[in-house]
This record gives sequence, C-alpha cells and structure tokens, in this order.
Amino acid sequence: MQKLNLPEYDLRIKTEGNRTLIFDGIRKKYVALTPEEWVRQNFIQFLKMEKKFPESLMAVEKQILVNGNPRRFDLLIYSRKGQPHLIAEFKAPNVKITQDTFDQVVRYNMALRVEQVVVSNGMQHFACQIDYTNNSYSFLREIPKYK
Repeated sequence: MQKLNLPEYDLRIKTEGNRTLIFDGIRKKYVALTPEEWVRQNFIQFLKMEKKFPESLMAVEKQILVNGNPRRFDLLIYSRKGQPHLIAEFKAPNVKITQDTFDQVVRYNMALRVEQVVVSNGMQHFACQIDYTNNSYSFLREIPKYK
C-alpha cells in the first residue's frame, strides 16, 4: 500500500484467497484492505500512539440517523463521559479533500455535536474545533492530544 504522511505502524495484514485483509483492532476482526481502510487503520494508530486517544472510546463504521436517514461514520471517539468528542472522515490517498468532504462530516455532526472534526486522505489532514456558542469552527494546526 501507499506510504502515507503518517508515522509507519506495524499493522496485521493477511491474504485469504485473492483478498488482502487488514486487522481492525477496534472492530476486532479482519476487513478488506482498501485504500480508504489503509488510511483509517494508520490514522487510528496515529491517534492511539501519538495523540493518546484510548482505543476503548473509539467506534468504527457505526450507523447513525441524520434527519431520519441512516448514515455511517468512519470513526467516532467518545469522551470519558460517553459524549461524542471527535468525528473523523477518511478518504483514499488519491481522493482530493474538498468542500463536499467537509460538508459530509458536518452533516454527521449535526446529529452528534462533537467538539472536533478531522478529515484525512492519509496525505493531508485537517482538524477543526467546533464552537457551538458562536456557530463557527476554526482550523487547528494539529490534532490535540486526548485529555
């Protein structure tokens, strides 16, 4: 797989028949190794190892309702109080991050009201802090360590 703009991690990869699989420690199972999954698994390791986010507070590809419509988020991290804290959307490295990508995450956030939003294609990473009091957001230079 493509080298990403992230530290390198030792990820568990195996082949079954003609399929390549990668182990997802959050879901506790092997999943198809797609370019987007490669970004997700590396970014999860980055959040765990570098930013000290607890794996036990992470949820991957869960369904939520947004305006009555089922949607699936890529990664959601909860606070220790069980409230949604950070939502992340991942794209394959060759997919350009656009306003549409941010719009997708913001739509999910309407239901979740997280404090931080992250979007990454493994090469570029964007993080925002949401300010609900002023109905605004600001880009962060980096993702803060978990408190």
